[in-house]
Amino acid sequence: MDVLIHLFVGLHIIGIAALLGGFLTQMKAMGEGTARFGPAMLHGALTMLVTGVILVGLNQADDQSVNNIKIGVKLAVLVVILGLVYVKRDEEKVEKGLFGLVGVLTMVNVFIAVLWT
Repeated sequence: MDVLIHLFVGLHIIGIAALLGGFLTQMKAMGEGTARFGPAMLHGALTMLVTGVILVGLNQADDQSVNNIKIGVKLAVLVVILGLVYVKRDEEKVEKGLFGLVGVLTMVNVFIAVLWT
């Protein structure tokens, strides 16, 4: 079971990398007002959602404790991110504030995962 959990943790991190990497590569474009949500950002957010749900299930099946409040907060933040990216994915330009919000929420989600014990 540990190998399976580690596999999905790795896939979860790849999802985070796709979402955060898509944001970071467009920071200059954000400053110019021409940033947009790329497919990698949408797929990264979806990967995070699917692998996160699977990880919760695997950890509970392995009788490991799961902090449901932490998972709920992370899920709520991710749903906001996913909603914003999904709705605005076809637009040529995304407002600076909205694009920045997705980046900040992604980093908040990372810090919740790492610092909330």
